Amino acid sequence: MIDFSQFDSLISMTMYFNNEDTCKQAIIETRWGVGDNQDVVCPYCGEHHCVTRKDGRFRCNHCKRNFSCKVGTIFEDTNLSLQKWFIAMYLISSHKKGISSCQLSHDIKVTQKTAWYMLHKVRALLAQDDAEGFSGEIECDEVYIGGKEKWKHQSMRTPHTQGRSTKTKTPVFGMMERSEIENEKGEFEFMSYVRAMVVENTNRTTIEPIISQFVEEGSTVFTDELNSYNHLADMGYNHKICNHGALQYVVDGETYTNNIEGFWSHFRRMISGCYHDVSDEHLQSYIDEAVYRWNTRKMSESERFAHMFEKSIGLVRKWSEIKVGLIAA
Repeated sequence: MIDFSQFDSLISMTMYFNNEDTCKQAIIETRWGVGDNQDVVCPYCGEHHCVTRKDGRFRCNHCKRNFSCKVGTIFEDTNLSLQKWFIAMYLISSHKKGISSCQLSHDIKVTQKTAWYMLHKVRALLAQDDAEGFSGEIECDEVYIGGKEKWKHQSMRTPHTQGRSTKTKTPVFGMMERSEIENEKGEFEFMSYVRAMVVENTNRTTIEPIISQFVEEGSTVFTDELNSYNHLADMGYNHKICNHGALQYVVDGETYTNNIEGFWSHFRRMISGCYHDVSDEHLQSYIDEAVYRWNTRKMSESERFAHMFEKSIGLVRKWSEIKVGLIAA
């Protein structure tokens, strides 16, 4: 099996994956094993023990279909070389605030349209798992994306768009679990994991079901003074409020929403500094990308690339397993 820990830089990765055959072999070994332990599974019927053809492809003895190692991955039905895909994934995984399609097209010598297509295929791998929940101490907050009226001429501005208005802005709701991981020195340090999603509005009828779905009952929930959170105590949560309107930002040393607000700040800088503008249609995929970067920020570049590579070929680990891996590391 390939040791992905050796890919601690773009140079080391490109030197190893220097031809198409090496890239294909990496997919085969990671997906189906090596040597006597290799068990090729047909992506069409799910049968095992497929045979290898002379041309390097595989044939299923059950459904009699031929297939390559790329079938069932994001590389299927693409004319781009696997080398360019691997470089793109490494760049996407290693850049702290993402990479634009214009920059990616320049780096790997493809058109901007092709680079945009590649970026969105990779972002599709980063979608948040609805089966994963939070417990313990949770911060909840909302943010509003877009709608900067100050850049418009006075005659073109939409009235009454300040604050939490959704006339020209898109609301996004987020939750952050406070946690700890053990570092290399054996010391425990603070770590937080976030989940965020585009919502229709920030009313109680919208926010409460989301919290109920993803936050374990009995958890401590920290929020601001928004009325939508007023009934969380009735739902079985230990609800603590930090009244920002009264200039409260930390109460009793533990009641605050500074961590989730830090994530919003990071997300805004990602949008304004790298992508400049995001349409409502694709906003959730950019949120998923930002959430993935935040939750894997303690990973090394090689670890994050290995995890993204696994996702690209259909091997998906639950986030709870990733968290255990980080703690063990």
